[in-house]
Amino acid sequence: MIYTLTLNPSLDYVAFSDTFNIGKTNRTTNEYIVPGGKGLNVSILLSRLGCDTTALGFTGGFTGKELERLLENENIKCDFEKANGNTRINIKLSGKEITEFNASGISLDENHLTAIKQKIALLKSGDWLCLSGSIPKGADNDIYLQLALCAKDGVKVVVDAVGEPLKQALKAHPFLIKPNIDELCDLFGEKIETKEQVVFFAKQLQKMGAQNVLVSLGGDGAVLVDLNGKTHFQNAPKGAVVNTVAAGDSMIAGFIHRYIKTNDFADSLKYSVCSGSATAFSKWLATPKLINELYENL
Repeated sequence: MIYTLTLNPSLDYVAFSDTFNIGKTNRTTNEYIVPGGKGLNVSILLSRLGCDTTALGFTGGFTGKELERLLENENIKCDFEKANGNTRINIKLSGKEITEFNASGISLDENHLTAIKQKIALLKSGDWLCLSGSIPKGADNDIYLQLALCAKDGVKVVVDAVGEPLKQALKAHPFLIKPNIDELCDLFGEKIETKEQVVFFAKQLQKMGAQNVLVSLGGDGAVLVDLNGKTHFQNAPKGAVVNTVAAGDSMIAGFIHRYIKTNDFADSLKYSVCSGSATAFSKWLATPKLINELYENL
């Protein structure tokens, strides 16, 4: 089973408009409501790819009920803890550029976090656990470290976080981390411009505890430094970018899906990049059909 944990999930209200003028009435051309949160994006694409996946996290109120309904429509098992207040609603305005309004979300207390830790402790060897997304009020910067340490040996932990939460999580030796190039620069306070520099700093992250480091480079593809010491480069497919939201989450889903099937790092990287690109070429998360078309033609 592949478990994803989203500490601060949301309902995302996505609206499309040709123009966006502050202080004036703006008309949308299309709009929809979808589950929001990095871990949930991973679960949705994994489910579409035929993987069994369970979403962990916290929901509350009428928005939480709607979020769970949408996830169940994607054939995802929901195992959420109930929190005080309503699950947040984020607003994303998509036009020539994307403008986002992200709510702060619900606050967590020690009882909430203890409940999640107990669930993680029940995971079995061979399971996967993906920890990703923003940290809500009431959680410490080392929360991903705390949660990763609750997992038994044999559970493959994936961490997609930034800054101090990622640095702390490295102490648990996660199986995979996936910073993008900008996050890598911020993490080390360096201007990283070449693939050779990317590899150097990815290896620094391995020294800090990560087993495998996947760095996404946007339209330039991705770099993977694996636990065997090998470095893999993968170019991205060409196409018209429609949406950059959740492209990184799609890369994680694609990597997990393919690695479970093949146990091959290079092939998993290729499928990961195609998954991210397929989402970037779509209005929302990718379809398996588009991913596989890109994979076969790359």
